Amino acid sequence: MSVRLYVGNLPQAFNAEELNALFTSVGEGVRFKVVNDRETGTSRGFGFANVDSQKLAEDVIAQLNGREFGGSTLRIEISERKDARGTGAAERRGGSGTPLRQVVNKVVHADKVDTQAPDPRWAGELSQLKQLLDNQKAAV
Repeated sequence: MSVRLYVGNLPQAFNAEELNALFTSVGEGVRFKVVNDRETGTSRGFGFANVDSQKLAEDVIAQLNGREFGGSTLRIEISERKDARGTGAAERRGGSGTPLRQVVNKVVHADKVDTQAPDPRWAGELSQLKQLLDNQKAAV
């Protein structure tokens, strides 16, 4: 079973061969890939290493986490899978995950279009406005 490790706090400019040599000094079966910026092609300061076993992953973390490399202190930990993290943007920002506005079940597309019916995108809001108007008439 392959284990994926997060390798962070990499220096902006580093020799990938030196980093691979550092990983192979711990054990064989470590494959590293740096994450580059799409526009500039430079390192974003982190990458991921795939190791062949859980034991090797623990050895890599024990020996290389906190070690100096190219003027930076490496940060190595087991990577979380995307589905294990929250998928919402609010969760990534540390928010509560509640939507900003209440979700109304709206029909966006219908096969039969009734020209007299209100636009289905606004049907929920229209019914709320009608209810508000009816409550105002009843109070007078």
